[in-house]
Amino acid sequence: MKTYHLLSLERGYSRMHSALRVWSLVVVLLLLQSRGSAQPFQLSNEPGGEARESPTPGDTTGMPLTSQLAEKKMLFAKDNLYAWCIVPYDSVHRTPEQRAVMLKEIGITSMAWDWRAVHLPILKEEIATLAHHAIALRSVWFWVDGGSGKIIDDANESILRTLAETNTHTELWVSFPGEYFAGLPDSQKTQKAVKTIRFIYERARAIGCTIALYNHGDWFGEPANQVKVIEALGARDIGLIYNFHHAHQQIDQFEDLLRIMKPYLRSVNLNGMRKEGPKILPIGEGDRELEMLTKLRASGITCSLGILGHVEDADARVVLQRNLEGLKKLLKAMGETEALRTYH
Repeated sequence: MKTYHLLSLERGYSRMHSALRVWSLVVVLLLLQSRGSAQPFQLSNEPGGEARESPTPGDTTGMPLTSQLAEKKMLFAKDNLYAWCIVPYDSVHRTPEQRAVMLKEIGITSMAWDWRAVHLPILKEEIATLAHHAIALRSVWFWVDGGSGKIIDDANESILRTLAETNTHTELWVSFPGEYFAGLPDSQKTQKAVKTIRFIYERARAIGCTIALYNHGDWFGEPANQVKVIEALGARDIGLIYNFHHAHQQIDQFEDLLRIMKPYLRSVNLNGMRKEGPKILPIGEGDRELEMLTKLRASGITCSLGILGHVEDADARVVLQRNLEGLKKLLKAMGETEALRTYH
């Protein structure tokens, strides 16, 4: 009887453990199902690295740079291209409506907005028109002349005011003329850049925009100096925009520069490249851009690509199409078969 009682207890414990295992499995499955239906969490790349809820899918406003890059398309796909330098550079002088229609007709769904003083009053109309035609406003040129004696100029204030009034969340491409830092030793150039960029960064964040540093030649056009400024600020959500057409003197160092820029690079504006110039050349008509694009691909960098309309006395549509055709030839030479399919 004693042996039988022990055996019964042993069997009871066995059944109880089996039931507990089953219930544990049920609890785990329920937790997984609940987690799957909730908003995903990600680590911020801001100092501290605390977890935070992801933004709405497709909205990269305020997202860490790493998350923004993860949302990018295939590097050379057509839907990863945007048009650049098509507002002041257009012999047709298109209106915002005509510009948006032209972009849709050639299959470009994103543009970066550049300007001269005469164009600032149409920015609000441009924003509304682009939204109407489902064309993304990739960025707005933010040239700080520095002539007013204030940290930023009246033109910059006008842009910030329009973006705030229209609740437009985009990226500001910040750059300066060489004179802005003229006569200063390197350390003071860095200090002045840090002070100005911090001011612009805080103003941009206040209206839901991001900023990126744009190479336009001279001291500020050197990626090493731009990275120095970003790291001095400690703001890891500031990016870099690299322009082929402002970097002829950097062709031989391009691979090394990619390593420096990689954590920050958001966009590359393409151009035909010959070391001796000219500055502006259709893609595919230079002798170095194929090599540079191959190095860009090999770097593993994920960024968006700009197609220029940067010819003063030409129809922007014709210039964009010429550059698109040149890019397709280079992609064929690179064996980018999958990306090429997106152009048909």
